[in-house]
Amino acid sequence: MRAAIFADENRKWWTLGALSFALFMIMLDNTVVNVALPAIKSDLGIGTSELEWVVTAYALTFAVLLLTGGKLGDLYGRRLIFTIGLVVFTVSSLACGLSSSASELIAARAVQGVGSALMMPATLSIISATFAARERGMAIGIWAGVSAMALAIGPLLGGVITEHISWNWIFYVNVPIGILAVVASIVVVPESKDSSREQRLDLPGLLTSGIGLLALVYALIEAHSFGWTSARILSLFVIAAVALAAFVYVEMHQRLPMLDLALFRNGTFTGANIVAILVTLAMFGIFVFFPIYMQTFLGWSPIQAGAALLPWTILIVIFAPIAGKLSDRVGSRWLIAGGMTTVALCCLELSTVTVNSGFWQMLPGFILGGLGMAFVMTPISAAVMGAAPVDKAGVASGVLNTFRQVGVALGIAIMGAIITNREAAAARAGADP
Repeated sequence: MRAAIFADENRKWWTLGALSFALFMIMLDNTVVNVALPAIKSDLGIGTSELEWVVTAYALTFAVLLLTGGKLGDLYGRRLIFTIGLVVFTVSSLACGLSSSASELIAARAVQGVGSALMMPATLSIISATFAARERGMAIGIWAGVSAMALAIGPLLGGVITEHISWNWIFYVNVPIGILAVVASIVVVPESKDSSREQRLDLPGLLTSGIGLLALVYALIEAHSFGWTSARILSLFVIAAVALAAFVYVEMHQRLPMLDLALFRNGTFTGANIVAILVTLAMFGIFVFFPIYMQTFLGWSPIQAGAALLPWTILIVIFAPIAGKLSDRVGSRWLIAGGMTTVALCCLELSTVTVNSGFWQMLPGFILGGLGMAFVMTPISAAVMGAAPVDKAGVASGVLNTFRQVGVALGIAIMGAIITNREAAAARAGADP
């Protein structure tokens, strides 16, 4: 019976299921944390800046190490690196739940980011290596739909757990899921890696890219705290520019580079990565701060705040596989263009929300956001993975996810700056923000 279930033709779908199961855990963790932030702030007695680091410590290590995680998968085996990432993520989730101070929680979240950086590139690269081009968009659509399902369940589950148990349990739930995902990975996921005869890790490239991304993302995170024109932030931007320029120079002259820059000569690859930055910039700030806004300014409970985002995420669950199937048939360009237009309309509609707004005033924006993300995220993933050779799938996935995380950091920075300025203005006026 086992041989029939795991025959070559069927094993790819079991592989997709195992990868999606692990991805579900990562995305669930992102959204349950957002809803629990007010409870974490109250329980640990931390300020807004420290609270933001609960989110951004994860985003920082995740963004910095994604490219490295993708390359390690290509070199040493994608299943191996994926499984190691799962173990790191699961153990650090336990540490998050056991945290009794802001510093402990932030440190554990940073380690979670390391685990995710090893896992995330591997999921897309394994799909790319497992599915033929004619099925890849559909597979990525299912992958994206499962991700969105976690986004949908996360806020509601986070609200229920935070209200009726405690915020610590939003991290404890990852432990049994992580253990099951490790077993599934070992049993059903095939091993794959770059088949080139000569391989080695590009340490100069790893070092320069790591320094550049660390300085860039850290500057974006702290810009609204210190000021965009402060000496600290400007220095970080200079360090980022110099390090990333050095990375490009190193990669151009390395015989075996960490990142083959020839990938960017492909217009589809480059364009899709640029879109990835833009859409995550627009959307992730909303996902992080709207639950806080709903609870702090509108007086909603964690469950209400979580449930309010369900229309958004359910639409992604429904339409992401459809978008993937369409991208297999008609290509990605027009789907992405339509999706980005819808995302822009979402941002425009939600910009009208005030402290007097109710759910029904926000609902049109949530609907537009769900549809827009469904018809952008799946096609850009399919476009990037289709434009890269299978042997370079890990690096290609790492690049895509790095661009996404830079967009995430930029979105958080901009939205955080807006909220901080509103709070400061309200304090000066002696009123509520």
